[in-house]
Amino acid sequence: MRKYKPEKIHKVIFKISGEVLAGSKGFGIDLKSVEALIDDLISIRKSGYSIGVVLGGGNFFRGVSEIGNYLNRFTADNVGMLATIQNALIMSGLLQKKNYRTEIYSAIQVDKVAKFYTPSRATTSLNEGKICFFCGGIGNPFFTTDTAAILRAIELNADIVLKGTKVEGVFSADPVKDKNAKFIPDITYSEALDRELHVMDMTAFSLARENNMPIKVFNIMKKGNLKASILNKDVGTFVHK
Repeated sequence: MRKYKPEKIHKVIFKISGEVLAGSKGFGIDLKSVEALIDDLISIRKSGYSIGVVLGGGNFFRGVSEIGNYLNRFTADNVGMLATIQNALIMSGLLQKKNYRTEIYSAIQVDKVAKFYTPSRATTSLNEGKICFFCGGIGNPFFTTDTAAILRAIELNADIVLKGTKVEGVFSADPVKDKNAKFIPDITYSEALDRELHVMDMTAFSLARENNMPIKVFNIMKKGNLKASILNKDVGTFVHK
């Protein structure tokens, strides 16, 4: 079994869902929740890590929704991609007000508000110490922001993808539905597949496995866990080769 080694981690990609930004409100932006995330990102940056953040858009629009069900899938996904750009603008703006340098990269062209994503541009910004936000998914419908997080991590040679969820990590069953579900601190890609455990959607998970990109799933709802997920091997579930 491969052990998680915090000292090997230098460049990270966080996957943060839109629902996390909505907090207890369930829709839009909960400033208290977002400010807590901002404080954690600042603490991580101060510790010298290169940080990329892939944001979801579910706090503004979900393709799988009442409205989404009346739209073509590609139209619903395009609306969702625009929602992720809104979240990136908000997060970036709040960090800039605290005098932290940021850059927004979008997979769809919206030149007035974000730079068009290329790996070389993003690498330059990360090397300059900027906190980078990656929005617009991968620029195409039918792919989730989980896939975007894995893809960006591979392209930018990140050390790990850290996926924030509402539970402690990966469990033997859905912990919300099954009180007997057991927490799994460490698991390989193959074991997760064999046990049919939901770590990420299958496209994202397959991409991670093929490119040996480690994943850590952790509870993002606990303040300070954003940083603890990097530094503490006992926080979250480590998924690896």
